[in-house]
Amino acid sequence: MTEQVMAAIDGSQFSPGVCDYAAWASQALGAPLTFLHVVDNHPQTAEADLSGHIGLGSREHLLEELAQLDEQRAKVAQEQGRLVLTAAKERAIEDGVAEPATRQRNGTLVETLDELQNEIRLLVLGKRGETAHQASEHLGSNLERVVRTLHRPILMVPESFTQPRRVMLAFDGSKTTRKGVEMLAKSPLFNGIPVHVVIVGAETGDNRSQLEWALATLREAGHEAEGAIRAGEVEETLRVYQEQNAIDLLVMGAYGHSRIRHLLVGSTTTAMLRRARVPVLLLR
Repeated sequence: MTEQVMAAIDGSQFSPGVCDYAAWASQALGAPLTFLHVVDNHPQTAEADLSGHIGLGSREHLLEELAQLDEQRAKVAQEQGRLVLTAAKERAIEDGVAEPATRQRNGTLVETLDELQNEIRLLVLGKRGETAHQASEHLGSNLERVVRTLHRPILMVPESFTQPRRVMLAFDGSKTTRKGVEMLAKSPLFNGIPVHVVIVGAETGDNRSQLEWALATLREAGHEAEGAIRAGEVEETLRVYQEQNAIDLLVMGAYGHSRIRHLLVGSTTTAMLRRARVPVLLLR
């Protein structure tokens, strides 16, 4: 099956940004675009036991009413999802996508994406979902589970779209980030966009050699590329470089044992992604 850009939307405040970034990626990659809405019929919190010490007949009647209420809720959720998908499709067409598709599934987002991942070339997700707490630094509960489950690139995006003009790759010379350089070099997603390669560490011969390899690989593929080696704490150093150089898209490897890739495991990951004000492309 044709690999596609898949955008998971849920009607949250991040859905417009997801739509616009997905439309941009679809056109840049020349890949079909599909919007996915998942109706999660699993209760997020335990239902209160409303039966108490009432009689058996009353209890059975109450349970029947609760079952009917659950069915009504599911129907409402499905209809809301269809409206969200319709709006997303219309927005993508306005953004220039010729024939965006829509899919609605029942289940959980993580399980659904796991089932569909062979169809996915790039997944686009909002920084927070509909059910996430609205505190500015709260990260959607699904994101880390999706990152752990999906073996596809994931683009995590903010609320509003900004045309990417400068990309930064957090690089450490590891197998994952070298693969990331090669992926960037080949991908039409970044055609015409300058790429900054940043190593956080000491100015050593090995780091300099790794950086020169990355820059040469990108330049040979026709990219404008520049690099830097910066000492300091990883998260802060990357953030400062991003702000100083007006970077509007960050690329990182998702797993490994190096300092940079360790950011995406556990609490440090959440800290990095929480504070991101630009899209983050996570590579697997």
